[in-house]
Amino acid sequence: MSAASTSAATFEALDDLDAINKLYRERRWSDGLPIVPPTQDRVERMLAGTRRRRNEVIAVLPPGFGEATVERIAINAVMAGCEAAHLPVLIAATDAAAQAQFNIQGIEATTNPVAVWLVLNGPIVNQLDINATFNCLGQGAWANATLGRAMRLILQNIGGALPGDMDRATQGQPAKYTFCCGENEAQSPWEPLHVERGFAREASTVTVVGAEGTLNMNTHSKEAGEMLRVFAECMVHPASNEYCHGGEPWLVIAPEHADILKAGGLTKRDVKQRLWELSKMPAGRLSVKEVLRAQASRTDEFGEIKPDTLLTISRKPEDIWFIVAGGPGTHTTYVPCFGNSRAVTREIGV
Repeated sequence: MSAASTSAATFEALDDLDAINKLYRERRWSDGLPIVPPTQDRVERMLAGTRRRRNEVIAVLPPGFGEATVERIAINAVMAGCEAAHLPVLIAATDAAAQAQFNIQGIEATTNPVAVWLVLNGPIVNQLDINATFNCLGQGAWANATLGRAMRLILQNIGGALPGDMDRATQGQPAKYTFCCGENEAQSPWEPLHVERGFAREASTVTVVGAEGTLNMNTHSKEAGEMLRVFAECMVHPASNEYCHGGEPWLVIAPEHADILKAGGLTKRDVKQRLWELSKMPAGRLSVKEVLRAQASRTDEFGEIKPDTLLTISRKPEDIWFIVAGGPGTHTTYVPCFGNSRAVTREIGV
């Protein structure tokens, strides 16, 4: 019996931190950090954050194909330290992660270190105090930390992605504990991510992204073209799923860098087009095995792939995505992605 498949009433009698954390470690229901005991009372308070029925199945989550009911999502939200107002975000994120184009089966069972990144947009960023500015990908914000952590527990306890069992990540990465931020829409010179993806500006959304990790790109350049060149050169990496399959790379652009790009007359579409062109890489830089993988995956685009074939990081410029986030400073973050996954955005309801 698992934390995912047990009713909240089972935990009624256990509210001793030492005892329940020992139990959860033994049964592999935690992420290795202390959890909040999901007592009946706490789960009921969490369920008050939504109008949806507790036994409603939001999704069936691979690789173990557990049924993610509202109650089971709530149990894991309690364990992560979430508040009731966070529950609708997790319901929407669970639904998004289960969509076929996201490929949660591949993400959770691969040897790749890929983690699920939650990006929030709209009024909910301020309502829940989601950090979108200083240190938005780091520690210090309760909502960011607990939401990202709850998503991991949902994937592990309901989806069955236990490390070393169905989760076969060779090393993994710290983002598998928690990875969540908001977009700094107030300091972005462009339309926000959720509007670009077809939602009303006043809507609140969560986007799930299959992220391999982060790479800091520190440049003091004040010229838009030069800045994009150095970004693109950082994005080029031969040991890459993205060049093998045509991926969906992401960037977290600092407001200071975004202003320079905007002052250079560049739209979002322009930035994507230039990064796509500048990040082309000769197939000969791949290993022999990766060339074979690229040939199996991308012959529809390139035909026969030869050493001098210029591979693109994504199949089209529109597959490069970015948000504006963070505080002052000359640091933009490149987020290479799984390659065989496409981000999914869902509106957050109640």
